[in-house]
Amino acid sequence: MQTPDSLRPEKPTLRRQGIYLLPNLFTLAALFAGFYGVVQAMNTKFEVAAVAVFLAMILDGLDGRVARLTHSQSAFGAEFDSLSDMVSFGVAPALIAYEWMLKDLGKLGWMVAFIYCACAALRLARFNTMLGTADKRWFTGLPSPAAAALVAGLVWICHAYQYTDLPYLNWVTLGFTAFAGISMVVNVRFWSFKEIHVRRKVPFMALLVVVIGILLIVSEPPLVLFGFFVGYGLSGYVMALLGMGRNGKQTPGRPAV
Repeated sequence: MQTPDSLRPEKPTLRRQGIYLLPNLFTLAALFAGFYGVVQAMNTKFEVAAVAVFLAMILDGLDGRVARLTHSQSAFGAEFDSLSDMVSFGVAPALIAYEWMLKDLGKLGWMVAFIYCACAALRLARFNTMLGTADKRWFTGLPSPAAAALVAGLVWICHAYQYTDLPYLNWVTLGFTAFAGISMVVNVRFWSFKEIHVRRKVPFMALLVVVIGILLIVSEPPLVLFGFFVGYGLSGYVMALLGMGRNGKQTPGRPAV
């Protein structure tokens, strides 16, 4: 016997459920920063566009922490954050790189820009499906914000230090964009930094390291940030190679006849 429509429990709409305002404001701000970066790239203001991507990265890192601190996590917020990441760290870096240098390479330029964009979408989709099952200490594949930092950081540092006239810069941009895109979908582990808890006690020297890091970033933001993310982008491959070397040494040889 079917239940009459009048007796069925009414599914609450989004309007009745409501959304948490504070964390979603940070997500919306990150989305705006990514969109603003695209607009500035179309206006040939590439340094501003690159800085906007880094600003989106900061805002993206804050929305999840704000949601956890205020106990305002929700399925809507998770989906909104994923869509915002696709714009800020998938579409925006690809279009900035294309408008900056890849346009001069013709079809190859826009093909590599699309590869980066597609890899960002695949990376985000894989991350969403692995929630709750993957080891939280590691990311499988380069996180999309770090990949965006590689592309946007190259743009920022070249404009900050007047390196825009370097020979073969368009090919260097092509290599960075392709490397960042492919690194997002490879099965290489990158440290997630989730083992760092600000509420736990740390050695006294850790505070000094933090102070030095802040001073370095303030003194030369494009150089320090770009150098950090280049090192982070290579760290996964270095650890993978070291792991292969250790496994090779532990493999027993063939017995003598």
